[in-house]
Amino acid sequence: MLFGNQSVIITGGAKGIGAGCVEVFHAAGGNIGLLDLDRQAGEQLAAGLNAKRENSVQFLECDVSDFDRFKKCIDHIAEHFGQLDSIINNAGIHPPATPIDDFSLEQMQHLMNVNFMSTYAGAKYALPHLRKTKGTIINISSMTAVLGQHLSTAYAATKGAQVSFTKALALEAGKQGVRVNAVLPSNVDTPLMHEWAETLDDPQSALERVASLQVFNRMATPQEIGQVCLFLASEQSSFLTGQAIEADGGAALDY
Repeated sequence: MLFGNQSVIITGGAKGIGAGCVEVFHAAGGNIGLLDLDRQAGEQLAAGLNAKRENSVQFLECDVSDFDRFKKCIDHIAEHFGQLDSIINNAGIHPPATPIDDFSLEQMQHLMNVNFMSTYAGAKYALPHLRKTKGTIINISSMTAVLGQHLSTAYAATKGAQVSFTKALALEAGKQGVRVNAVLPSNVDTPLMHEWAETLDDPQSALERVASLQVFNRMATPQEIGQVCLFLASEQSSFLTGQAIEADGGAALDY
């Protein structure tokens, strides 16, 4: 098993990319600390996987922008499973398409707390545990970090911060045997994607246009992004750190 007898914390793990990661790491033999605000979805996913392998997933309700609570959850998972081998900082939100003139500083601060400060906190609080296991940190950013996105200045800024943070932390943590990488998905078929589309005039046309941006003429599945994360968390990527893996289905090609 690629991740057998190891443990991982996945934030925002109840739905979307996070749930895809949970399923992939569980199938690879991992023990999962599933953190999410959505108690119903989190408990349902955990129960289904625990039915397959007893006590392999522990769900904790957690708002990652509540940093004290976040730290307690990380410490609890590490103690519960006896070790921590990886953390996937995936939790995030995408506000509706909004011009910068209409996006307040207070909204920007909240978005920064959820999308970037939680990544910083997750890495900071997980590192004491990860140093013991020579573990990994994986930050889920976005192709908007390098390409931008119309009417998404705030979101793109938070995602760009994740990439810069990944590279700087890789230099620092690598001396202690901890690898740090980021994954930059393009378009993934998630509830968050559909919620974003609903803010536009023609959601169905928007989703079709988004799918057509990839050379495969489709969006990624959450599990496909989970497989990239599993590779980065496993010994198969033992010489990779500080990388921003553009899992974009070729969307950035043929510019």
